[in-house]
Amino acid sequence: MQIFPRSLNKLPLVAALAINVIGASATFGLWYYLTPKHFQVGYAPTQPVPYSHRLHAGQMGMDCRYCHSQVERAAHAQIPATQTCMGCHTMVKSDSQRIAPVKESWESGEPIEWVKIHKLPDHAYFDHSAHLNAGVGCVECHGRVDQMEVVHQDKPLSMAWCLDCHRSPTTHLRPKDQVTNMEWRPEMAANWTPPAVNPPTHCSGCHR
Repeated sequence: MQIFPRSLNKLPLVAALAINVIGASATFGLWYYLTPKHFQVGYAPTQPVPYSHRLHAGQMGMDCRYCHSQVERAAHAQIPATQTCMGCHTMVKSDSQRIAPVKESWESGEPIEWVKIHKLPDHAYFDHSAHLNAGVGCVECHGRVDQMEVVHQDKPLSMAWCLDCHRSPTTHLRPKDQVTNMEWRPEMAANWTPPAVNPPTHCSGCHR
């Protein structure tokens, strides 16, 4: 007497197909949604001081290099020291509660613990000075910071994203005196010709 129906003979095949479909779907979902484009873009941590780039870089027109003064000469765009902030705020809005942490840092000598937003893996090498001196504008990697009340990561900064630019850099270049101009467009320099650059696309260019 047969206990199980013949239809159960197909159960192993159905189970195997289901496991493969579910596994493939899960793998694709994790691969797609956990990439920098979806996992990092939009990251906007709370900072110890409510600094508004929209006010300073946008409305007031402050150049990026006033605070990030070494960006054209160093690999890293350093976070400005408290002294840079107090260069203005000893006279401007000096009684504002918004800058109270800055004044405390100034008086105590303890640096402000800003939270880093744009993070690259330790195994990836990136040099700000090389890019700016080639004519890559700040907006290409950081977006319209001058319109951000709270700065967030605007681009994925993934390997594929970087390689797309390295393989076709011309559209990302501008005159060197316009690298911090967030509103610059190619039509503003009709007689300007992008320089011939040859950024590396081999592994050792970024993994040294």
